[in-house]
Amino acid sequence: MSKTVQIGSPSQFSSLLSSSRIVVADFYADWCGPCKAIAPLYEQLSSQLSRPDKITFTKVNTDTQKQIAQSYSITAMPTFVIFKNSREVSRIRGANAQQLSEAVKKLAAEAESDGVSSGGFGEASSSSGGSWRGAELPRGYQDVTDQVDVRGLDLLNADSDFGGARTLFESSRPSSLDSSKGKGKAEGASAGADWVESDTDEQLMLFIPFQSTLKIHSIHLTSLPPAVSEDGDDGEIPMRPKTVQLYLNRAHNLGFEEADDIPATQAITIKPDDWSQQGTAKLELRFVKFQNVTSLVLFVVDGEGSGEKVRLDRIRLIGETGEKREMGKLEKVGSDD
Repeated sequence: MSKTVQIGSPSQFSSLLSSSRIVVADFYADWCGPCKAIAPLYEQLSSQLSRPDKITFTKVNTDTQKQIAQSYSITAMPTFVIFKNSREVSRIRGANAQQLSEAVKKLAAEAESDGVSSGGFGEASSSSGGSWRGAELPRGYQDVTDQVDVRGLDLLNADSDFGGARTLFESSRPSSLDSSKGKGKAEGASAGADWVESDTDEQLMLFIPFQSTLKIHSIHLTSLPPAVSEDGDDGEIPMRPKTVQLYLNRAHNLGFEEADDIPATQAITIKPDDWSQQGTAKLELRFVKFQNVTSLVLFVVDGEGSGEKVRLDRIRLIGETGEKREMGKLEKVGSDD
């Protein structure tokens, strides 16, 4: 039986990108001869290499899923796009069997290696969905991070030398926890940094839309700043967030000046002893205010210390899922109060 997932909607594809470490997408058309020629090889790779929550093979019909094809600028069939932790890492145009096999098998080997090296970190490091967590779940609630619509994320004031908004919702264990340097020197994009740092000052503004209406119980923030900077200057060490403001059900991201004029749904001050050994702080929300959430703006106002930048490695959202929303049509729900 084929293990390939036939994509039937943008929300299904987005969910798979969030829940599976590696996603291989075959963008094809029924009328395409080369697509039919390479299909048996693709099915063979899928049958051999598919792993639950780790490696997922998908097929996307460009005629019936035009929104997805347009989102990823598909102009020729077949096109194979390989995603790792929700980010595109490889693209193969045409029915190139050798190139496809080599690219897929290489990433599959990496995924297997990652799985061996990341095991055995206790209850807080895994979930039923196979993704890393920096803190245990509260009783009766689940990790709903996979409901984030990663295509609609918007992050302001992030240093481009580091990761982007999608990095914060990757399912993988933060690399800084596995580094032989531990929380040592910071390394930039040239080393594949899987974290976010602010740019011109210590503030970050993140817009998070959801695929369904959520009830959010708490937010887990992971921040793993280095112990020393590359040049030994403590002023260059990024800080952990201190003050975080949350805004509910906005239709788009806020500007920094705009946030000053709008009352936050909740403001939270994170104390130094709130951070766990895994570098994670649990932000407890006023649950009654977060019952019908379609989007969230997370504003890091300042950091803990005297540095000039703030660092975030991962964000996990904890709560309950609700009614699915129509993708691509974000509507403002409720008031701004």
